[in-house]
Amino acid sequence: MKPLLCYVTDRNALAEPSLLTEQISRAIAAGIDWVQIREKDLSARELLEVARAAMKVAQGSATRIIVNDRLDVALAAGASGVHLGEASLPVAAVAAWRRENAWAEVSPREFLIGASCHSLEAARAAEDDCADYVIFGPVFSTPSKEKFGAPQGIKLLVEASKAVRIPVLGIGGITEANARECFAAGAAGIAAIRMFSDTRGLETLVGRLRRG
Repeated sequence: MKPLLCYVTDRNALAEPSLLTEQISRAIAAGIDWVQIREKDLSARELLEVARAAMKVAQGSATRIIVNDRLDVALAAGASGVHLGEASLPVAAVAAWRRENAWAEVSPREFLIGASCHSLEAARAAEDDCADYVIFGPVFSTPSKEKFGAPQGIKLLVEASKAVRIPVLGIGGITEANARECFAAGAAGIAAIRMFSDTRGLETLVGRLRRG
């Protein structure tokens, strides 16, 4: 199975933050599987504008647009899912809503629920609570996560991938070279910010990653 590739947005990591929609368009054109819109400092209205623009670009493609943290924005934009952090709504609560299908225009089978996990226990709990996938990390050292301590490492990624039946994506310090370590560890894919936003040859990079 081809690895899942998730571009996690951070407009402040771009040369020009205003180019976020353009960068999302590039990722979609390159064949990225998921685009997780993670712009925590935007207001709900601003985030909704970004999500709607991304959905418009993604129309007709295989790329799924996932909104970080904000279930309300994901629903308003007609996004493909929501990604929940430790301080977000509980996975179980969102899964219960999905089962009840409170909004008829949203198909529960098509709406993904993801969770960020930093331990085996958290990954198992997310699966028990009916998450569709987990993003596990940080696997490698990355400046943005240094304040939280040492990275989890490949060994724990192996254990996390074995601990649950749902897809596990590695995140944190991911590069083209070490992405292959994640795949070899049993991860279903990888999620990254800079690897997908710093390269000009994004389509070529995606092709190389697809080949494992």
